[in-house]
Amino acid sequence: MRGSLCHLGHSLARRLETRAPPPATTTLLRGLASEPSPPLKKTALHDFHVENGGKMVPFAGWSMPIQYKDSIMDSTLNCRSNGSLFDVSHMCGLSLRGSSAIPFLESLVVADVAGLKSGTGTLTVFTNDKGGAIDDSVVTKVADDHVYLVVNAGCRDKDLAHIGAHMEAFKKKGGAVDWHIHDERSLLALQGPLAGAVLQTLTKEDLSKFYFGEFKMLDVNGVHCFLTRTGYTGEDGFEISVPSEHTVDLAKAILEKSEGKVRLTGLGARDSLRLEAGLCLYGNDMEQHISPVEAGLSWAIGKRRRAEGGFLGADVILKQLAEGPSIRRVGLFSSGPPPRSHSEIVDASGNHIGEVTSGGFSPCLKKNIAMGYVKSGLHKPGTEVKIVIRGKSNEGVVTKMPFVPTKYYKPS
Repeated sequence: MRGSLCHLGHSLARRLETRAPPPATTTLLRGLASEPSPPLKKTALHDFHVENGGKMVPFAGWSMPIQYKDSIMDSTLNCRSNGSLFDVSHMCGLSLRGSSAIPFLESLVVADVAGLKSGTGTLTVFTNDKGGAIDDSVVTKVADDHVYLVVNAGCRDKDLAHIGAHMEAFKKKGGAVDWHIHDERSLLALQGPLAGAVLQTLTKEDLSKFYFGEFKMLDVNGVHCFLTRTGYTGEDGFEISVPSEHTVDLAKAILEKSEGKVRLTGLGARDSLRLEAGLCLYGNDMEQHISPVEAGLSWAIGKRRRAEGGFLGADVILKQLAEGPSIRRVGLFSSGPPPRSHSEIVDASGNHIGEVTSGGFSPCLKKNIAMGYVKSGLHKPGTEVKIVIRGKSNEGVVTKMPFVPTKYYKPS
């Protein structure tokens, strides 16, 4: 999910959500277009969304549903109590293959990809030569010569250009790596406590032994799919890469097997859910000038990578790991109107100490939540701050994240 907020996004969010304080959706509307642009791309589920009451909006060059007939508030709560089915086919899946696929990827990301067990994955960050984040991605080691990853829709063009340029140089030096962009496939995200039980009815694979972060190629609803137990909500769930011609049938099967409990859910609730889970949204909470260390993603930098470096910007990032960053991403509770991206954070004396990057009203907690960056030393939970909204200071306090406990399916 990519792009920057605009006034159109704010007004649309207000029109779509009227029964409660606006949930954390305005950050989600980063891809909304405010100027004439090329025709919007459509996913394989576009007509299905419209038939089911999807309110379609332009997002990162695609026509995507922001919500359906229920409110964003209700959709968020239903995902936490039952389940949601999201169309995330605007995101870009790709495979790297070859004996040098892993060394090549490790020159661009901070993860210890080589150290992953085959069939497992992790969150990682593509970095630039200054240590900033080009994009975040979930990367899976399918085998020693095959890596599968998904990059964000709004970063697709720059990511593919970045990867492609470095691949060309790598291959000229004798590296054995090629890639395939999976434009022939669509991507569904099934999330929530019913996700495992519902999907189990559509596959012979025993999903009770398939844990968070694992990846398999298997048949789902009679079709060969890539299945990853992961998601962007903090709930248990799966991302299912399916041949595009079978996407509608799979979506219908999932909804039918759930007996109406799993609902089609749009990008509005997806944004509320990820914010409650304390997950970054690139373009808001991560940018080209923010490092993984500053973003609170030091855990994603593998131990071997900390020792060896070998990725772009390693000198900057390793120095931050050793000495500490000057700013840090934090969670915030606040009073008054819900904080929004770029709301100023000040101390008790009114001194500037940081800025909100994402914020809104939490449907689950029934209170304002936000994340942002503050100066190191002021990042500890319990630190009292003020958040300036439309010229007025509102009480706030730094808190731990996630705001809502995560429920990833892991071995007991």
